Amino acid sequence: MKLFKKQDKHYWHEFFKLAGFISVTVVVIVWFLPRNEGRQFNYDSGKPWMYGSFIAKFDFPVYKTDQTVRKEKDSLMRKYQPYYKYNTQVEKENIAKFLHDFKDGISGLPQDYIPMIANRLHQLYQSGIISTPEYNTIGKDSTSMIRVIKGKLARSTQVSGIYSTIAAYEQLFMDEKLNKERLVLQRCNLNNYIEPNLVCDKTRSKAERQDLLNSIPLASGMVLRGQKIIDRGEIIDDYEYQVLNSYEKEMKQRSATRVELTSTMLGQLMFVTILVILFTLYLVLFRKDYFEKTRNIMMLYSMIIIFPILTSLIMEHNVFSVYIIPFALAPIFVRVFMDSRTAFVTHATMVLICAAAVKYQYEFIIVQLIAGIMAIYSLRELSSRLQFIKTALFVTFVSMVVYFALNLLQSNHVMKMDRSMYTYFLINGVFLLLANPLMYLIEKTFGFVSDVTLVELSNTNKGILRRLSEVAPGTFQHTVTVGNLAAEIANKIGADSLLVRTGALYHDIGKITNPVFFTENQAGVNPHTKMTCKESARIIIGHVTGGMKIADQIGLPSVLKSFIATHHGTGLTKYFYVKEKNEHPDEEIDPADFRYPGPNPFTREQAILMMTDTVEAASRSLPEHTEKSISDLVNRLIDGQVAEGFFIKCPITFRDIAQAKEVLIERLMSIYHTRISYPELKRQNSDSNESHSKEQNEKSATSSLRSNPEYEENHPGNYRD
Repeated sequence: MKLFKKQDKHYWHEFFKLAGFISVTVVVIVWFLPRNEGRQFNYDSGKPWMYGSFIAKFDFPVYKTDQTVRKEKDSLMRKYQPYYKYNTQVEKENIAKFLHDFKDGISGLPQDYIPMIANRLHQLYQSGIISTPEYNTIGKDSTSMIRVIKGKLARSTQVSGIYSTIAAYEQLFMDEKLNKERLVLQRCNLNNYIEPNLVCDKTRSKAERQDLLNSIPLASGMVLRGQKIIDRGEIIDDYEYQVLNSYEKEMKQRSATRVELTSTMLGQLMFVTILVILFTLYLVLFRKDYFEKTRNIMMLYSMIIIFPILTSLIMEHNVFSVYIIPFALAPIFVRVFMDSRTAFVTHATMVLICAAAVKYQYEFIIVQLIAGIMAIYSLRELSSRLQFIKTALFVTFVSMVVYFALNLLQSNHVMKMDRSMYTYFLINGVFLLLANPLMYLIEKTFGFVSDVTLVELSNTNKGILRRLSEVAPGTFQHTVTVGNLAAEIANKIGADSLLVRTGALYHDIGKITNPVFFTENQAGVNPHTKMTCKESARIIIGHVTGGMKIADQIGLPSVLKSFIATHHGTGLTKYFYVKEKNEHPDEEIDPADFRYPGPNPFTREQAILMMTDTVEAASRSLPEHTEKSISDLVNRLIDGQVAEGFFIKCPITFRDIAQAKEVLIERLMSIYHTRISYPELKRQNSDSNESHSKEQNEKSATSSLRSNPEYEENHPGNYRD
């Protein structure tokens, strides 16, 4: 009964989790979708009318386009004359101030210069002075006019006959007599007596401007009730497009009600909800494992949300074209980090949702679906970042060809096709090149590791792998061999071969710290002979914990760090554990001192590495490399791992394990095969006997070495068994 309750609780938990994903996605998308209040048809200039014969139901004006109205406004504004008040008090105050300041005359000049300058100032003020910034604004056109208000009269005056404060100061010295004494007069700071006496009357100017703008008629004609506007299949010209826009505008003014807005939103809500539910059902039925990793779900639903929002914003504000949006980025990222089928389903769902915001849904859906399929096909195998350039080129080319084909289906007039669309496709292709830097951003945001990153990390000529080859060459050779064997097993059972090969290259990087304690790096000296079993076990186990620390330091992705942690699982260093028990038969030995920290493998790739690592290392200690000895070794070690429960939490099947055994047996036989000896001429019996004796002695020595307990102790295979 409790079991059923737990199952019911888990079921409802998953149900509400999915409902939350669906609800949030739908609400966000619908919130941004344009409402198109009052809009009944989708049409565009140069396109065929897709509906039946359209006849006006009422009289309505044919409104001018915004561009036409703007041109008329610009033309009319050339006649606009702002109003300026003439302030006589400014002249009186400044001339009086000048006469007061220089009542004793100007040093070095005759007294008659004072009335001469005052008269010159009077002439400038009579012409009119405006502040320099304001003059620069209205004086761009030399023919522009202003209206100067003196008392109750307003007189039109050309701006060229008025001075700015700077120009007035320069004009002061246009008099020949004053110009001769310019150096002396400049010390008098005569600019202090020049101020604007023409001040803009903003109230009257604004009213005049508004009257001019209101005089522009917004309509260029009328359509009468019962008049036919356009028939099915006819190409919409500029005038008909203007008439249709006018009809929609009039309909919006007449009938855009709260009920209409509600029905539009309800339709969008239903449409988006159905598509998102179908997408979620696909994941539940065919990719349920994605729900185990939040990063997968977050990225998928983010793709479905982001692109409809971008489409809605462009359509709402009528900027550029939706075809510049790189919709193919969605299938590219899903294909790189997940799989092709999910990439197509995600792209199809996203495109259909975006179609609710655009005008020509049929054209948009066809072009974008084919572009997405091309992107998925071009990334069947991703091994280099340069492939994104090829993908961008393929997608751009296919989009152009498909659009051209659709235009030919709709119209035979090739010359009338909208060529600006091809520019948008080129811009789209440039934006697709952002896939390269954005892929790095997605890797860091969601914790993914792409195949390109794995290829770069598997480069043995740099970084920690190069250091491993220099410090621990034996371990490096072991990791390369294990990586090749594991990759072949992965290919056989349908696992990720690139991932397991890269993980194999890093699984023993912890041995960099103490390479001499591992047999493959020793040169006849075994430091374990002078250590206790516990100390030896601690050092051997330390290559796992040490490897994790090194991985953190170099920023190794978590998916690769898991190979370091799981390649021994929670197994024992059996050789030292058994030796410790044999040396202390009367004591209770704690297995925890000899156990690896784990965890056990939880992916197929980790299980493959554990099997391959153990078998490859142990195969080196075989006295003979025959088919039987290798087969017995492989079966004994892997069956032992299965029996100890190392693969309980791992989604690997008995069939996968059986195929892994076959690959290991076959490849180890190839690695350790005996070469055929070339025959030699028997010159003397003694030489032959001596050679034979020498060969027998070498075999005997090798056999003796391999059966030596010290050799067994130093061999890595025994630290794993």
